[in-house]
Amino acid sequence: MRLDKYLKVSRLIKRRTVANEACDAGRVLVNGKAAKASVSVKPGDVLEIQFGSKAVKVEVLNVQETVKKEAATEMYRYL
Repeated sequence: MRLDKYLKVSRLIKRRTVANEACDAGRVLVNGKAAKASVSVKPGDVLEIQFGSKAVKVEVLNVQETVKKEAATEMYRYL
């Protein structure tokens, strides 16, 4: 699954366009490397997202095309 779509489906970022912009600005790292929105995400990958002065680091647990709001937090684990 594309990185921007994963960020939206998992609800780490609210909208896909915002996720796209964050990737273009270099604020999203996949396994320690700056990633474009088109990078493929798979279970086991570590994502680091910069929100202003705050950074969020999560591990991808599973990848699903659609998920309910309540189950979205089961797609990743905070590190």
